Amino acid sequence: MLVKNWMSKPAITINADAFLEDGVNLLRKHEIHMLPVMERARLVGMVTDQDLERASFSDGTSLISPNGRDSPLQKTISEIMTSRPVTISCNQTIEDTAELLLVHEILGLPVINQAGEVVGMITKSDIFRFILTTLGMGKDGIQFGIELVDRPGCVKEVTDIMRDYGGRVGTFVSTRERAEKGYRRAYIRIHDIDRPSLSRLKEVLRDKVKMLYVINHREKISEIF
Repeated sequence: MLVKNWMSKPAITINADAFLEDGVNLLRKHEIHMLPVMERARLVGMVTDQDLERASFSDGTSLISPNGRDSPLQKTISEIMTSRPVTISCNQTIEDTAELLLVHEILGLPVINQAGEVVGMITKSDIFRFILTTLGMGKDGIQFGIELVDRPGCVKEVTDIMRDYGGRVGTFVSTRERAEKGYRRAYIRIHDIDRPSLSRLKEVLRDKVKMLYVINHREKISEIF
């Protein structure tokens, strides 16, 4: 999955010579936590709600006061922004994004196109949305967590069995992470299977793979093995 398919656009930006109060107002208006800082059409920094709050307390006042009024600080965004911000291309992947967020311990990244223009923002919230969508969360179905021998076609063999018992495979994720050496784990969500067929399917799978769990989102039932 590419960044351009999951980023928020257009990017809400702020000029470097704007005042702190302008930044607070933009964050509140758009219900966001960070702003790319621009100098003409060039990205020169990033500023977050935490930056704004720290700047206000450094003067012994609160920029964001409990009653919602802003203190009249006259600092500019350029004085408190983080220069040389980390960016990501719109054609990079969600995995690239997650790695950069973790390595740099930040909440979001400005997204740039081939011309170097800021075209959007991608944040940890977008990553969570991607994960939930990929795993099919919020949808009915039955999720299987299994561990099986890592060899070509191993996951397909399991999904074929699920289809044989009337299950419609919705989403699945497969990884070697946390699996024993020579094995991989698969997390598969199926739909449209009746209760008797589900019971038979679980019995068949127990003989072929190591069952980790079965979660029936439709009936709110969890089996942990």
